[in-house]
Amino acid sequence: MSLELQDKYDYLIIGAGLYGSICAYELNKKGKSVLVVEKRDHIGGNCYTKQVEGIHVHEYGPHIFHTNDKKVWQWVNQFVEFNNYKNTPVANYNGEIFSLPFSMWTFNQMWGVKTPEEAKAKIEAQRYTGKVTNLEEQALSLVGKDIYEKLIKGYTTKQWRKEPKDLPASIIKRLPVRFTYDNNYFNDKYQGIPIGGYTQIFEKLLAGVDVSLNTDYFADREKWDAIADKIIYTGPIDLFFDYQFGLLEYKSVRWENELMDKDNHQGCAVMNYNSIEVPYTRVIEHKYFDDQGRKSTYVSHEYPQPYEKGVEPFYPVNDDTNGEIYSKYKKLSEEQDKFHFGGRLGTYRYYDMHQVIAMALHQLETNSFFGV
Repeated sequence: MSLELQDKYDYLIIGAGLYGSICAYELNKKGKSVLVVEKRDHIGGNCYTKQVEGIHVHEYGPHIFHTNDKKVWQWVNQFVEFNNYKNTPVANYNGEIFSLPFSMWTFNQMWGVKTPEEAKAKIEAQRYTGKVTNLEEQALSLVGKDIYEKLIKGYTTKQWRKEPKDLPASIIKRLPVRFTYDNNYFNDKYQGIPIGGYTQIFEKLLAGVDVSLNTDYFADREKWDAIADKIIYTGPIDLFFDYQFGLLEYKSVRWENELMDKDNHQGCAVMNYNSIEVPYTRVIEHKYFDDQGRKSTYVSHEYPQPYEKGVEPFYPVNDDTNGEIYSKYKKLSEEQDKFHFGGRLGTYRYYDMHQVIAMALHQLETNSFFGV
């Protein structure tokens, strides 16, 4: 059934991802009329989950919620109950298995060491101590040769499609190294995944809000600009300005998915493949995010892919070149009285989910856009 649009709304929101949906929810609570247009055929942005044979599949890659912000945690828990999932990925280097992040488990698997003193001595003996001019030297200066060669070099090369020696050192200012037997990837107090998946959160956020799916704002921009006096834009900022300062760069990925007629494929949710000889970067077994005891399993192989116009943007490449381009777009965006730019794509920054929630709530509470 097609949506019957009002002639005029208080707010038009472009994009039904996390930032746009939070804004829609909070504005609707204030009694504002809101229309959300979304070019995809579903709500939820990259947080979208779907059911396949009773397995909750993270359609755009793993999303593990984690935060130390009690206010954000309480806010999101009003919509859904979370399980106690902890992110404990595994690295596979040519059949050798290592725990991530780098911890005493990793060092024991790498060298057979058992104490923090032994591990620190191993790293110190291998560390690069010269002038750091690129990512390779930066990594070697932080964790030494063995960890770099097996767990950083190949994975980084695949992700960035460049040799680490050709990448700026600033990409990895630091590497998390723990001299404890703790393999929980995040340090945050609150962690988990919604029982039943993320999409239900968005269904509740957008209840009572008009939502038009399969709707490309840019296909009829004049029409949509006229339907509201205030517009929240969450799409790519360079696209909004027709790439007049050039294309902002992103890392992008694609997935090859398979429903398998067995109950266990790899024994964990996320396994990184760190060897350059393996074309994919990681394998996701979705049932382990929210195991419903299904006899089948759903697996996704994640491949890096070149970014160009028309390819789905995922991770902003926040280097100096792209920073200069973005600063020009940001200046233009600040001159658009009718528009507010938000979210990951609208501000060209990589945010975790809790950061998006905190940002949106803060901006709405402090009237920092449109004088809401």
